[in-house]
Amino acid sequence: MADVAGNNFDIVILGGGSGGYACALRAVQLGKSVALIEKGKLGGTCLHTGCIPTKALLHSAEVADLSREGDKYGIKSTFDGVDMPAVNAYKDGVIDRLYKGLQGLIKSGGITVVEGEGKLVDPKTVEVNGERYTGTNVVLATGSVSRTLGLDIGGRVITSSEALTMSEVPDKVVIIGGSVIGVEFASVWKSFGADVTIIEGLPTLIPLEDPSLSKQLERAFRKRKINFKTGVKFSSVEQTETGVTVSLEDGTTIDTDLVLVAVGRGPNSAGMGYEEAGITVDRGWVPTNERLATNVDGVFAVGDLVPGLQLAHRGFAHGIFVAEEIAGLNPQPVIDSGIPRVTYCDPEIASVGLTEPQAREKYGDDKVEIQDYNLGGNGKSQILGTAGSVKLVREKDGPIVGVHMIGARYGEQVGEASLMVNWEAYPEDVAQFIHAHPTQNEALGEAALALAGKPLHSHA
Repeated sequence: MADVAGNNFDIVILGGGSGGYACALRAVQLGKSVALIEKGKLGGTCLHTGCIPTKALLHSAEVADLSREGDKYGIKSTFDGVDMPAVNAYKDGVIDRLYKGLQGLIKSGGITVVEGEGKLVDPKTVEVNGERYTGTNVVLATGSVSRTLGLDIGGRVITSSEALTMSEVPDKVVIIGGSVIGVEFASVWKSFGADVTIIEGLPTLIPLEDPSLSKQLERAFRKRKINFKTGVKFSSVEQTETGVTVSLEDGTTIDTDLVLVAVGRGPNSAGMGYEEAGITVDRGWVPTNERLATNVDGVFAVGDLVPGLQLAHRGFAHGIFVAEEIAGLNPQPVIDSGIPRVTYCDPEIASVGLTEPQAREKYGDDKVEIQDYNLGGNGKSQILGTAGSVKLVREKDGPIVGVHMIGARYGEQVGEASLMVNWEAYPEDVAQFIHAHPTQNEALGEAALALAGKPLHSHA
């Protein structure tokens, strides 16, 4: 590893979340000296207040549903309620184990961890607690924060951060925002026994996904008695001593016990000295070129700070890319369209690549082929009792450019879908591979068989 002279490093990284710590770990593998600056806990939002805790809650929610539905599978089980302190202890145990593992990785790598709030004072220097750390290169990895649409957060109006520490299940909750965060918490709270209503200003739930997935999720949510209103925005949120009243622009009002503001996340860049150091900042975002370089030489940005998909694994990929870029390895750029996406509600949504409308816009209506395989023909899906589909989008006579799936546990199948899209596989390529029976994974093979013109468990 390169020698560190005082507080001079090859790379100074501001932010120890997904993008920052991935960059640090890869950089020290490549012989670079690294200072990693974090004001909170290493692992950032994903580990402590995002991906991991929400998925732990979703697993508890799945257990709650299974305990209610035991008779359906011939098992005599009862549901006696939700013990939120115990649920939180389970969730926190998962986080703690992962956190200890991450701390061990960082320590064994020889990374200099600086605890405290950092500020960029010039393109090569970050100041923390009055001390300065200089890097030949600086990586901005300060992530994102919850958006609030100007609402005052407090009391009965909360964001996802507060939702993860609740000691009891609300009787009634309104969720403002019907994208990933909103539908995941709706799924959790409904399974825990709450009366849930989602308010989404756009015409559909999960509006960034393929329209066929939105329709199926809405159908599934109706079946689960999760209420939602789409195509309408809220006009006001008023707290009282006993609850909250949400007024909508169509004139209707909803009285509830709790409001979750789940309208996405914005860049975390305010007050960090970026603009003063000459770095271009656009509405809080830090734009980069495809090689994640900012407009200032030697300064890179990664993860949620960079406009595009807000996903932990995008941050990981960005961090690794920048470390290799600085080391002169000339890595392949990270392209958002090739990044897999999963929404972990019930049923799960998993996708990668172009949606059908995006493909038709890019190639033309007559240059796109679609295969939508219904899970009714998939043995494992029938065992699990899930409805859904696997949809393949193909450039006509060309490769598969999009995969869009919905059904229980389909997030676990997005790995093969990612390979199909990123390796530009043809349906005929996938169809020749044997998929184990009976598995959820088999549905991808069946869809490819059908798109290749030789359907087995589906109609042509």
